[in-house]
Amino acid sequence: MLTKSSEASNLGTTTQKGEGKMCKIYVRKLPHAQGLPLPQYMTAEAAGMDLYAANKQPIIILPGQRKLIPTGLQIALPPGFEAQIRPRSGLALKSGISVLNSPGTIDADYRGEIKIILANLGNEPFIVCRGDRIAQLVPVKVVKAELLACEHLPETIRGEKGFGHTGT
Repeated sequence: MLTKSSEASNLGTTTQKGEGKMCKIYVRKLPHAQGLPLPQYMTAEAAGMDLYAANKQPIIILPGQRKLIPTGLQIALPPGFEAQIRPRSGLALKSGISVLNSPGTIDADYRGEIKIILANLGNEPFIVCRGDRIAQLVPVKVVKAELLACEHLPETIRGEKGFGHTGT
């Protein structure tokens, strides 16, 4: 939780880090996340930070099931940013575990606990233990759009051709 006016005024600040920019994200650990690391980049060029499961007891996800997994974290994103929640590729390949509603969106004004909807698309039960890396958090700059009602859209070569229009 932001408690100082200086912290609130710094919320939208970005800083240079290497070749890119970093946004500041304030993180609050809830009691059930104590002892777990904060989300972190696992390599220097990683786009996403790994999120850790903050469940007290193991959670079993049977094939075809989905479960809500707590992270024990609350965040304050800068205005104009979202945090996308994405699956971890290793979990998807090895165990068929994915994040539903992917990518999930955490809006800049949301202050509740981040929870991850994990789905077992595999053939075996999957056990989520405390401290398991379960998803990735990717901060993304958001562009707002103004919608303009019209009677006709500008034409394109593609037109209304949709799914599979370029072949399979």
